Amino acid sequence: MGIKDEIIGLLKDALKEEGFGTEIKFSVECPADSSHGDYSTNIAMVLWANQELGIRNHGLKTPMDLAQKLVNFIIRDSQFMIHFKKVEAVKPGFINFWISEEYLFSQLKQVLEQKEKFGSKNEDPNKKIVVEYSSPNIAKPFTVGHLRSTIIGDAVANLLQANGWKVFRDNHLGDWGTQFGKQIYAIKTWGDEKKIEDSQNPMKELVALYVKFHEEAEKNPELEEKAREWFKKLEDGDEEARRLWEKCIDWSWREFENIYGKLNVPAGEDASFENEGRGYGESFFEDKMTGVIQELKEKGLLREGEQGAKLVFFEKDKYPPLMILKQDGTTLYATRDLATDKFRLERYGKDVVVINEVGAEQSLYFKQLFEVEKMLGWFKEGQRIHIRHGLYRFKDQKMSTRKGNVIWLEDLLRLAREKANDIAMSLGTETKGNEIVVKSEKLVGQTQREITTEQIAIGALKWNDLKRSSNLDIVFDWDEILNMQGNSGPYLQYTYARTQSVIAKSRIQNSEFRISLARPRLARLEVEEVSLLRALNRFSEVVEEAGEKFAPNILCNYLFNLAQKFNLFYQKCKIISSENQDFRLELTQTVGQTLKNGLNLLGISAPERM
Repeated sequence: MGIKDEIIGLLKDALKEEGFGTEIKFSVECPADSSHGDYSTNIAMVLWANQELGIRNHGLKTPMDLAQKLVNFIIRDSQFMIHFKKVEAVKPGFINFWISEEYLFSQLKQVLEQKEKFGSKNEDPNKKIVVEYSSPNIAKPFTVGHLRSTIIGDAVANLLQANGWKVFRDNHLGDWGTQFGKQIYAIKTWGDEKKIEDSQNPMKELVALYVKFHEEAEKNPELEEKAREWFKKLEDGDEEARRLWEKCIDWSWREFENIYGKLNVPAGEDASFENEGRGYGESFFEDKMTGVIQELKEKGLLREGEQGAKLVFFEKDKYPPLMILKQDGTTLYATRDLATDKFRLERYGKDVVVINEVGAEQSLYFKQLFEVEKMLGWFKEGQRIHIRHGLYRFKDQKMSTRKGNVIWLEDLLRLAREKANDIAMSLGTETKGNEIVVKSEKLVGQTQREITTEQIAIGALKWNDLKRSSNLDIVFDWDEILNMQGNSGPYLQYTYARTQSVIAKSRIQNSEFRISLARPRLARLEVEEVSLLRALNRFSEVVEEAGEKFAPNILCNYLFNLAQKFNLFYQKCKIISSENQDFRLELTQTVGQTLKNGLNLLGISAPERM
């Protein structure tokens, strides 16, 4: 239990003791001004404002009187007060808490002992959660449009894992639909399978054929019917149609696995069960939709619309009707999504939480989908969550596979590497000679500078996305993304590398760190040292909050603030050969470990040298 949880727990005990109940909502915050304590709560003022509790009948005249009464209860708990040097009530009714020196120093020991596990909880096998993210379409390019879902979804999954959830990652591939009739027709008519197979980028060959189909169909509308015929063959299990469809999937995965490898993002759940290695695509649920449609009918939820389509209508017209079957009886995304979620309930249990990380433009659709699932009795409140993300803005350039006007993610990553290489060159990251690094199979044959360049490039793109609230649009600005002095991935990575450089220069190996028995008192520490100690204390709380709110930007804000504090400490306080050298080295190592753990949760590498 963290120190903040201890405060909340004791305050609830105080409420119970005074007969006020424990359901009152109050906040415990970290004040921006440290003179107001390490933590502060508004509980007394919240209680005072709630006249139904009859607090003013207890002989109390002001919120300040109530705050003091609660303080008196708190300071009687000697076990709790071990961690605090002062708890006091201040006008107009806040209660402020100052952490003891012993507790702050104990956090250094905890970080150095737990290392990469610091900030993470043990997994609770009863807390199961599915995080669906990325979900590109087969035979369609992996564009920047998929980048946000991939980056945010991966970070959210990592944070939930750190908070003790058993996480199942699901890459819900778009591998079914009428577009495959068009793709198969295009391959049969204008394609060269050997050329596609031998291509370094078969996806671009597939996209070119798909675009050609639409160009030709504009001149000859009969091609649309030809495409429908091929999709019907695919649905009926035609051998040739299935062969080409499976080829499209394999060709597409060559591109996807390359992208996921560069982004260091798992493509799907470990392949301990069939399909989970690559996620469950839409085609997996084709034979599972009949049962869902039948259940909708049996529960009286499926009604016929004006033109013969089958829809679910909502009470009091809460949302527009959701179409389940087209007029001709064919299924839609909603049908497949319902089948998907029913499968998840059967696969992971009735208490599983399911998150969809999908663009904000689909907000209405997910409200409709969740409402239907509620009407079916599948999920309780809070079990279905839509994390919305905004758009990337590229000079109003509209992305459309149909016209071939897309921004390929691979092109964006290549440009990011070129720009990151300039940073790596300027920082002198190349090792002596042309050393080959073989720590990871993927990195064999790369020099240290190439590896670092890749880490800077990917880190810059990810941080630029994750540092903001996910529902906001992002204007892509390279100057901001790669700013070594500002709120950027390279700035955080450089700060971590700086901590490792200090440790290396001290000629003390990481494994030799010992916790000092003699601690300098806070009164003897510099302001910058105390500021770092207080910031380090909050890491676990921030990880918990970021996970609970599905908000990686909360962790980004904390890490940037910590990096700024360390760089100020680095400038103002001599570390090596100083009077407090051991303590300052310990503090530096702790900051480095905390930065590395935080970056790892965001899916960002922390280079040892830059």
